[in-house]
Formats: sequence, C-alpha cells, structure tokens
Amino acid sequence: MSIQRRNLMAAGAALGLLPIAKAQRHYDVGVSDTEIKIGQTMPYSGPASALGTIGRAEAVYFKIINDQGGIHGRKILFISLDDGYNPAKTVEMTRRLVELDQVLFLVGAVGTPSNSAIHRYVNQKKVPHLFLASGASKWNDPKNFPWTMGYSPSYRLEAGIYAKHILATRPNARIAVLYQNDDYGKDYLQGFADTLGSHAKRLIVAQASYEVTDPTVDSQIVTLQSSGADTFFNVTTPKFGTLAIRKAFDTGWKPTHYLNSVASSIGSVLKPAGLEKAIGLICATYGKDPSSPIWANDTDTKEFVALMRKHLPDLDPNDGLAVYGWSVAQLTVHLLKQCGDDLTRDNVMRQATNLRKVQLPMMTPGITVSTSPTDYALFDTMDLRRFDGKNWAEFGGLYSAK
Repeated sequence: MSIQRRNLMAAGAALGLLPIAKAQRHYDVGVSDTEIKIGQTMPYSGPASALGTIGRAEAVYFKIINDQGGIHGRKILFISLDDGYNPAKTVEMTRRLVELDQVLFLVGAVGTPSNSAIHRYVNQKKVPHLFLASGASKWNDPKNFPWTMGYSPSYRLEAGIYAKHILATRPNARIAVLYQNDDYGKDYLQGFADTLGSHAKRLIVAQASYEVTDPTVDSQIVTLQSSGADTFFNVTTPKFGTLAIRKAFDTGWKPTHYLNSVASSIGSVLKPAGLEKAIGLICATYGKDPSSPIWANDTDTKEFVALMRKHLPDLDPNDGLAVYGWSVAQLTVHLLKQCGDDLTRDNVMRQATNLRKVQLPMMTPGITVSTSPTDYALFDTMDLRRFDGKNWAEFGGLYSAK
C-alpha cells in the first residue's frame, strides 16, 4: 500500500474520532492556506550525533508528503535545528523556533536533558511540545504540563519489562547496571528497581554511572565486571552503548546482557561495536527491524527501505533510528490530518490527546498508539528480542510492565 493511499485511509479513519474538520478555517501562527510550519531541535553534532538520523528520516518523510501535495493542500515547512545535545543550546534554538520562526508546534525533539531545559518554557508559552524522542516518565503529566507529550515508551515501562523477565528466568541473578548520570538514566534505574521491588537490594550488586561528556566507559565496565555480576543492564545512548558492548566483550565478561532500546540500533550501535560482540543481547522494542527476514515480504517495510535508499542513500535503511524517525513523522502527519482545517495550538493538543489505537506501518503488529486527556503515554506494550549476530530476533512475544 502506498504512503499516499495509506495516509488517505488514516485521514478517513480519523474522522470518526472527534468532530474535527469544519467549513470555517481556524489558524494560529505558523499556518496559512498553503503551509504548516513545525520545528524541532536535534543533535546533528556532539556526543549524541548518531541520534541525528531521527531528524533526517523525519525530514525525508515530510518531503515525500509535500511532493504528494501536502496535507489538505498545505505543505509542511519542517525546521530542524542542531542543538548538539547541549541543553543550553536547546533553549536558544527553541526560543528561535517559537519567537522568531513562529512554528505551530514542536515535534520530536531529542533527549531528556534537552527537553527538560525547555519543558517549563513551552508550557508557559502554550506551544504543543509533542512526540519527544525521550521516554522519561515526566512527559506524562497532563495536570502540570498539559502541552508536553512524549513518543517513546516510558523508560520505566521498558525497564520494568527487563526486570519482569529477569525475575521470571533468573530469580537469583546478580545484576550490574550502567546508566547515564541524568534524568534519562535515573528514570530507567528507578523503573527497574521499582519492578524488582523487594528483590532489588538482593539482586542489584553493582551500579556505575557515566557523564555524557566522558570519553569512554572502560573503567565503569571493569568495575561492574569485578562485582561478579552475571547479568548486565546497559542503560546508554548510542555512543556509550557501542563503547560498553565492545569493552564488556573485550574483557571476557559474558553476562546476560540487557540493552535499552535507545542504544539498540544495529547500524549506529552494534556494527561499530562489532556484530559478533553483540550476539545474545536482549532488548525490548516496538518497531519492525528492516534487516530481519521476518519482514522480508512486508509491504510497509519494503516501501520504507526503497524510499530510504532513494532519498537517503548514505544512510543504512536498517538503522532502527531511521525507523523511529519515520514513525514519528507518520504519526505527526496522522495528527495534522486529524486536525482538519482547525490548525490552532488548542486543537493540535485536543487531537494529540485523543489518539485511538493508531497502528503505524513500521510498528510491530499488535502494538498501537493511544492517548487520552488524562494519560499521555502513547505505548503500553513492547516485544522482547535477542540479537543473533545479524538481526534482532523476536523470542518473548509482547510484554507490558503494567
């Protein structure tokens, strides 16, 4: 099924969700009869530059939609600015987007520290701050921050899935945890400990943190290995995921290795680490892996790969970060179609908080997106996969930590 046909179907399905399109047009800043202006910050440089793949994939999808005529005749003007994963730069760039460029809303900004830096500002300005590339639990706080909504499954949800799997399969595990020393890493750690419950103190035998400015995590891995741990929960961003996987293997440490989804990209993380060094890693995820033979004949996957090769030939279409960005862009288009001709910030939030079981083409079948005015969490289910040296192979079915 083509993107154009699927989007038309999605738009038709959306009509049943809320009374949306009206004869009279309502616009806020950033919108005209021919244009919808949206913006984001993205780390195209700096320590998390691998995540810039997300923004590149989003830009391609919006271009394709524009080439097909846009949304109800309006082209998407997508302004994506490099913040270098520096929260101070994120503030500067976001102020530019809101006050100078006057975007209708912000979408897909990357990083827990970066989004935390602008969290209060965008809510004071009443600018929709949507589909953040961060699974921090604090994005689901409609009472205090009604203009902010994450995209990724909650880090606590994901960590809870790993904890449940360990309790079911390795009840006497000795667990070591590596995490980034900020809200991002601590959210995973808290969700993991909460689900382990009364077992946490007994099972977690070692913890080590790193700073995003650290050159390596070699010393942390050596410390965790020396604890005698036989299970490793690796909470990292792509660069440090690569370093941790490589160092653990090179030191001869062979724990049961759980890798968080943020660092699960084959192209950006596992290949640089060495695919043979990643064999056996376990990860919870929710998107299709284009490199997996499971999806070899899947129409949506084949279309995604073909379009990525056409528009971004220098990028590996099997990169999970590209799949992520593609899906965020697809959900953004779905949202804009659902808004009809009422393109105000109020209505953008009204529609964003009334998504109903949206099945995105590159998501695992059975995993859908839903929101409500009192619950901004898009996902409540993920599936467990194990890396076999080439692909993330499904082995555990769908899991929820709820």
